[in-house]
Amino acid sequence: MEDTNVIEIVMPNGNVDNVNVITYLVSDDGVRQYVVYSKNESYGDNGDKIIYISKILNNSDVLYVSEITDDVEWNEVQKLLRRIANAL
Repeated sequence: MEDTNVIEIVMPNGNVDNVNVITYLVSDDGVRQYVVYSKNESYGDNGDKIIYISKILNNSDVLYVSEITDDVEWNEVQKLLRRIANAL
């Protein structure tokens, strides 16, 4: 059975990471998209999962991920994640 939640991300150094998509977020205005994913890493005594959130950029029909560096954008992502958490 094929795992449809796994995508490949090409890192800036050329390495390819296979990551597990947790969810996909779209800004309220529909302009910005984000991917929440995991590399099956954990930390701490409780084995808490490490998750990553990246902005998705479309350049000539090729999708790229980019680090979120803007505080306003981080606040937007947090708001979108709270909606998901509160819907459960």
